[in-house]
Amino acid sequence: MSAADLADLARAKALLESPGLAIQLANTVGAPVEYLLAKKLPVPVSGLVHRAARRAVEAGYSAAAATLGQPEGKVAASNRAHKFAVASTGALGGFFGLPGLLVELPVTTATMLRSIADIARSEGESPRDEGTRLACIEVLAMGGRRSDDDGAESGYFATRAALAQQVTAASRYLATSLGSGGAPAVVRVINAVASRFSIPVTQKALAQAAPLIGAAAGATLNLVFIHHFQNAARGHFIIRRLERKHGLPRIRAAYETT
Repeated sequence: MSAADLADLARAKALLESPGLAIQLANTVGAPVEYLLAKKLPVPVSGLVHRAARRAVEAGYSAAAATLGQPEGKVAASNRAHKFAVASTGALGGFFGLPGLLVELPVTTATMLRSIADIARSEGESPRDEGTRLACIEVLAMGGRRSDDDGAESGYFATRAALAQQVTAASRYLATSLGSGGAPAVVRVINAVASRFSIPVTQKALAQAAPLIGAAAGATLNLVFIHHFQNAARGHFIIRRLERKHGLPRIRAAYETT
């Protein structure tokens, strides 16, 4: 591997192994990390948040499918424009509290996925490739871990491995048909991603439930959200670019020793 590729790999690892969303959200609202990790929403509210997270991933996938048809070629990603957009939706959602979050979340998620797709294009991915769409929603699984995960299981390659079977099946389906969000193989990917994405969404709901959270804080929380996922997307698509060049086994081995 060239020095440039090794530098890219080191950058990707730094982005992918950065502090999790719970810590970032806790630092933003000034709450202890334990508050976001241990405190639970009431069961009815938790159910609403989890269902909203799944609907957000579904809506975001459809939106990504519609907006990935942009000119191909390596073009710099418009991170700032997407951050401005989610800050605006976060301000509205924060103003109306939990009901606002349930309405705002699909819009914010679709915008984040549009940003993730933009980053994918900047790393040489084809906007029209079905595999790129799946790779984009994979990024949403990199925001949190289940309560029964240990540190190793929350790592980047472990997350990809957990989704690999569903993503492979969905890729085969999409390669042989027009496909849609209703395809069983795609639904399984969406379900797997949504189960992980609902963890940081719950943390966001808890953060917004903290005292003095309003429109300004809602915008700030969304900025934390998209900053995290933009970093994860950049790392993810750098890794994918290097894997296309050098092969997955070599890149994974180098990643683990970097």
